[in-house]
Amino acid sequence: MSNFLQRLKLLPWREMLQISALVNCIVVGLELFLVWGLIQSEVFRKIFTLLGGPSLGILIPFAIAVGIGALAVYFLEYWHQQFLLNRVSLWVLILCLLLGLLLKSLLPLRFFLISLSETALIGVTVGVFWKGRPYWR
Repeated sequence: MSNFLQRLKLLPWREMLQISALVNCIVVGLELFLVWGLIQSEVFRKIFTLLGGPSLGILIPFAIAVGIGALAVYFLEYWHQQFLLNRVSLWVLILCLLLGLLLKSLLPLRFFLISLSETALIGVTVGVFWKGRPYWR
């Protein structure tokens, strides 16, 4: 058991949390930009209403969650190349991204693109392991 805890302590938690915070800040900025666009533009509002309808209502949050996971792995590859990515570190990244989504859901703002849900859990997992496919072993 102590070997497992020792390996858990050696994981790059700080880097994973930094990447998660960066990706979640990008998503919050994108959501705020979209809210501003909805307020300012009638055409933008019509397009968003069309995309947010019942036919694409579940597909858009799933696609955004996949993008969040893939973007996090991309940033991790780009900035933090000093440690080896593997299956365990990808799971830690998923945990950190979901923690970021949980903290984002505690903000007093209403977010409409993505929130902490089963769809987000599945999408982030698919995105991380899709982009992180070379690091599975």
